Amino acid sequence: MEATSRYWEDLYHELEQRGYQLCLLHPRQTHQFHEQQGLRAKTDRLDAKTIARVLLSGEARAGYVPSDQLAAYRELVRLHTHLSDEAARYQNEIQSLVVVLFPEFTQVTARPCLPNAMAVLTAYPHAQAIVEAGVEPIFYLLHSVSPPHYGRPTAEKLVALARQSASSRRALAGRALSLQVICDQLVHTRENLARLEAEIEHLLADDPGVKGVQQIQAFGPKTIAVLRAELGDGDRFARTDHIIAYGGMDIEIKESGRWKGKAKLSKRGSGLLRRMLYLAALRSTHTDGSPFGAYYHHLVARGLNKGSALMAVMRKMLAVTAHLLKYPEAYEPTKVCRHPTA
Repeated sequence: MEATSRYWEDLYHELEQRGYQLCLLHPRQTHQFHEQQGLRAKTDRLDAKTIARVLLSGEARAGYVPSDQLAAYRELVRLHTHLSDEAARYQNEIQSLVVVLFPEFTQVTARPCLPNAMAVLTAYPHAQAIVEAGVEPIFYLLHSVSPPHYGRPTAEKLVALARQSASSRRALAGRALSLQVICDQLVHTRENLARLEAEIEHLLADDPGVKGVQQIQAFGPKTIAVLRAELGDGDRFARTDHIIAYGGMDIEIKESGRWKGKAKLSKRGSGLLRRMLYLAALRSTHTDGSPFGAYYHHLVARGLNKGSALMAVMRKMLAVTAHLLKYPEAYEPTKVCRHPTA
């Protein structure tokens, strides 16, 4: 059967329990075979025939079916990534709304997405509302949210700035409601992210397979969970180049006769995996004592451009992680780079 979203899982495991021999096909595999046959139409009947022809051709490659634990990792890290992106969008929208509703607000609180700032914006979403409320209600609100940091002078400054605000007051009611709703959404999204992070840490604590990877200082809990979710079991890949290709960090070259195209990354693997490795690699280049950072600076010193050196660090991180997942041994930083940091 073809792996389409989550729809295959119930049927797959039911048939597996009944003793059927199963082969899970990646949609890309069947799609390529469909195109090779010169078929343009796409219907359920044709899809079933394509799957049958793939099996009969002997070219079928069985897809990876993760265990319960790895499936849990995948659910958690992918939802966490989705909610993190949502939270970033909410923060950008709050910033843009504050600019038109009360542009002077950032003179008091430079970051309007902090909990104390959002409490004020939710209760008084524009400059006129702050003026009408006066000093005392705002003071009590700030004091209840963050007692040690904000007092009456902060409330007085907010009210004074609100009286002289440059806000145009255009679409005031609609924008004020938008700000309140988005602040509420951001609060709930952050609460859900905290729940997911707690569950991810619980999974990591009960997973002996990640003990070696947890010793890598460049990786935080989210990075380790993504690596575990995307790479799966340690013996899933036979060779290191297969792992690099799965991460989409292999080089794709196109040539025809005398024409040679520009070599570039294939980017066909897990985008989430590349994203987390990029952030970890970038962080390591600014971390003192990091062997991956030392490896990066060594490559740059030899003349490699910074982008290529960063990609080499990502590949190194991926190879080291796969090795530690496959073999239960301690992480040895000296094997990553033997060259001192420049």
